[in-house]
Amino acid sequence: MRHGLANRVPDATSRSVWEIVRANVLTLFNAIVGTSFVVLLLLGSWQDALFGLAAVGNAVIGVVQEYRAKRSLDRLAVLEAPRARVLRDGTVQEIPTADVVLDDVLVLRVGDQVTADASVIESLGLEADESLLTGESDPVDKDAGTEVLSGSIVVAGRGTARVIRVGADSFSSRIAADAKRFSLVNSEIRSSLDRILRWLTWALLPVALIVANGEMQSRGGWQQTIASGAWRAALVGVIAGVIAMIPLGLVLLSSVAFAVGGVRLAGNKVLIQELAAVEGLARVDVLCLDKTGTLTEGRIIFDGVHELAEPAERGWERALGWFAADPEANATSRCLETAFEHGGGSPAASSVPFSSARKWSSVTFDGGTPGSGTWILGAPEVVLTGRAGSEGAAPAADAALGRAGRLAASGLRTVVLAYAADVTVTASDATLPEAVEPVVVLTFREQIRPDARETLDYFRDEGVELKVISGDDPRTVAAIARTVGLDVGDGYDARKLPADPRLLEEAMDNNTVFGRVSPHQKKDMVAALQRRGHTVAMTGDGVNDVLALKQADLGIAMNSAAPATKAVARLVLLDGRFDRLPGVVAEGRRVIANIERVSKLFLSKTAYSIAIAVSFGLLNLQFPFLPRQLSFTDGLTIGIPSFFLALMANTRRYRPRFLRRSLSFAVPAGLIVTASLLGLNLFAQSSGAAGDAPETLQSGSVLTLTVLGLWVLAVVSRPLDPKKLAVLLAMCALLLILVNLPPAQDFFYLARPPAELLRAAGAAALGGGLALEILAWIHGRKFPR
Repeated sequence: MRHGLANRVPDATSRSVWEIVRANVLTLFNAIVGTSFVVLLLLGSWQDALFGLAAVGNAVIGVVQEYRAKRSLDRLAVLEAPRARVLRDGTVQEIPTADVVLDDVLVLRVGDQVTADASVIESLGLEADESLLTGESDPVDKDAGTEVLSGSIVVAGRGTARVIRVGADSFSSRIAADAKRFSLVNSEIRSSLDRILRWLTWALLPVALIVANGEMQSRGGWQQTIASGAWRAALVGVIAGVIAMIPLGLVLLSSVAFAVGGVRLAGNKVLIQELAAVEGLARVDVLCLDKTGTLTEGRIIFDGVHELAEPAERGWERALGWFAADPEANATSRCLETAFEHGGGSPAASSVPFSSARKWSSVTFDGGTPGSGTWILGAPEVVLTGRAGSEGAAPAADAALGRAGRLAASGLRTVVLAYAADVTVTASDATLPEAVEPVVVLTFREQIRPDARETLDYFRDEGVELKVISGDDPRTVAAIARTVGLDVGDGYDARKLPADPRLLEEAMDNNTVFGRVSPHQKKDMVAALQRRGHTVAMTGDGVNDVLALKQADLGIAMNSAAPATKAVARLVLLDGRFDRLPGVVAEGRRVIANIERVSKLFLSKTAYSIAIAVSFGLLNLQFPFLPRQLSFTDGLTIGIPSFFLALMANTRRYRPRFLRRSLSFAVPAGLIVTASLLGLNLFAQSSGAAGDAPETLQSGSVLTLTVLGLWVLAVVSRPLDPKKLAVLLAMCALLLILVNLPPAQDFFYLARPPAELLRAAGAAALGGGLALEILAWIHGRKFPR
């Protein structure tokens, strides 16, 4: 391992510490804030540099919160990390994938995700799905001497392979990065915030120039201001105008909300492999469910044998014992082990392992022994027609299909055991014989999850459309769906799904339950729903679900899932409890709704900051606030309350176009605040109400802005509950304390305005508040809650 021969790849479950620091600290706006902070210190106006400390505090909080979330999620990811099976010292050992070294011999079985590039030594029907590497979904035969690449998934057979490339030299690092990297994919919140920041980047320089010109002109022009030294005060005003535009806390709070949501879900045994997935399920409007392991517990119980012929002399029990004892048996075959013993005797001449694509497996015994010939175990309608979907089965096959159908309609899973004499089927030529004789139908029961009905009822009540997609008989799937409360018919046989994309979309719209679905079809079905504009979540636990989970907007894996399935899922239910999903929805809704709520606060501030800067600059008026005074109003009306609002409970349903709704309130609200302040300042200058002391007009402006900011806070917090009302009242009380506290008055450069100016400030605040109420009423009519 010291020589770089180990299979160590970066752990990309979440962002690295450096990425967390960079995302929270090294940003364009932090650079502007830092430069402004240094300039004010050089000017000796350290009181006005208070925003710098707030920015540092915001960055520290963001880094600490996300780092704590990273540690929690990474610990869970380590517990759930896939392991490799290797042959060492003559024994098979399970080790962490990072401990696989060059020349190790991998022992490959169905469901394994290959962890390092290897050369096949022995192949017993070994087939690999390389769709994550090549995009091709058809399984690839892996004979001795061929290469099997890391990231591919064993879907059939078994074998051994010697590791030839590890770590960064293999595909594994890239696959792990694609599957598990912290990403912001498909996050409406993140993309909306990025768009706002891009707009502000373009607006900063021209607005700063307008403010600078206004500051200079209001002090007698550029030449006189520079000559008199008043440019220092003008520069402070320019910095105040620029800093006010930057919604520093909004980006911070979105990161904190995502991180806290991830930690909360981790406490409920839900592993978030992408933090953006916290909001994902809240946006989902179609939930595709795999029956086994989702609606049912995934544990299959053998129910009984239904004989179709006189097969005693043919040794069908021995054949079933062989299928049950096969090391590569699937879950259905393995549960036959208690009912049928493999008595040994002559070994199998050849065998074909089960695969989801074929839906059957077979064994051939040499002639001269009881049960010699080929036995096929698989889906009745596949085995008894010779190939999926063909017609014209023999009368015995028709009778067997009818009986299997009646049993399936009662909710039992059915499998047929068929016999073909004098025929050998091999893994290299896995083709069903033309003529087979049905011998017995086997039935199996599945335990319905006790939480399935309640969980499905929740999603239906929330307007989420449900689709049940399974590889089992559609009649069986439909019966189980009815058991958990879905109103469905007999189910749709996926072998009849049209290849035409448009017709496939129609079939998906018109049906709820689908059976006999192949892995590739699952992916196509999810894509068809997405083309219709749906946001799709897919649950699953088998290798055959990997393609669909990767295609879906949100892949959800159960704890019992194969390693490959967990690798591509964005959510893993660590205790396999289906009823965890409503909690995920609730957490996502809390994140989305609360960030939308606080975004209205921050964007209202950005809107009135830009509008004040531009209007006052164009009218050659001084910017009405010092930076320290803006820190005062921001802390009371936005900074402190938004932190509490972002983490409160919120069950409002997801609605798209979050940015449009936020801006449709924030921009008019910003203009209302600007109009109130502009009216106050124009009145004060024309009437002389402010006197000769500039701090009196600034104090009146601060009071007006703070009252209107608290009014905006009250509007966006509705409906008010005890917690939100407590936050609002606390901010009002803090305002009264600070404006009457001498040290605070001195620090924030506040003075009690003259009576006439105080009355004007009150009138401006009241007029703006009434206008905000009218805006809230109009906005509520246009965008009802």
